[in-house]
Amino acid sequence: MSQIVPLGPGDPTRLGPFTLSGRIGEGGQGIVYLGRNELGDWAAVKLLHVKFNGDTIARSRFARELRAAQRVAGFCTAQVLMADVEGDTPYIASEYIEGRSLRERVEAAGPLRGTELDRLAVGTATALTAIHHAGIVHRDFKPDNVLLAAGGPRVVDFGIARIVDSTGTITSRAIGTPAYLAPEQVAGGGVGTPTDVFAWGATIVYAATGKAAFGGGSIAATLNRILNEDIDVSMLSEPLRGVVRACLSKQAADRPTADRVLLGLLGLPESDDASAVVLSHAARLAGTGRPYIG
Repeated sequence: MSQIVPLGPGDPTRLGPFTLSGRIGEGGQGIVYLGRNELGDWAAVKLLHVKFNGDTIARSRFARELRAAQRVAGFCTAQVLMADVEGDTPYIASEYIEGRSLRERVEAAGPLRGTELDRLAVGTATALTAIHHAGIVHRDFKPDNVLLAAGGPRVVDFGIARIVDSTGTITSRAIGTPAYLAPEQVAGGGVGTPTDVFAWGATIVYAATGKAAFGGGSIAATLNRILNEDIDVSMLSEPLRGVVRACLSKQAADRPTADRVLLGLLGLPESDDASAVVLSHAARLAGTGRPYIG
């Protein structure tokens, strides 16, 4: 479980119905606190940084994060419990997921192997498929945003997510974590669901090796590797190896959809999309110790 830091001077002790007891983490947009309501429900309560309270653009982004999180199926992310994005202290309270991030797990115990890696692959592919079915592009899929819960991995942090328009792409500058950007993000092109698929592939390579797939000595070196170098995926077994290789294609059009990633991992025939039954089945498998790939 992530370390909870005690509240410090200036930290609130209450937000809405939640009594706060510590800090879970902090990012550019806000601070996340551990909170509990009168019913005993634990929550991760994200408070918009006070410096953004008067910033209408920042508030709009915060509200967009809320809408994105609310659209995604609860089995693959942290469910929103309550929110106030219009008040003097804008916050979003989500289900508190007790579990380490994938990065914390790898740093503490080393790369994942065998069934544990297979379970991660299916669980995260299921989550990504559900996210895309909800019409969301996450745009920051990475080991830090994968939480390893008892019932299977959850994908969190929709702070820079976008709702897909009718074309399926979003024209955007490169926003995200450098080592997990797709080539089209680096080049400043259209960003869509293939962007997340590329980041998923890079995340699985990290899980299997303990090293960022496109890591370099500098941001410039990392971006150059993303654009120009192919990654060795020989450490993976089939069918995971072939799926990840396809996901890391430099051209977005050459990558499989999240649906096809999931169907390929489950050994099911490819189709246009993964049905709700397939998603439910895959989510259950991701939370068990059963081998199921291939």
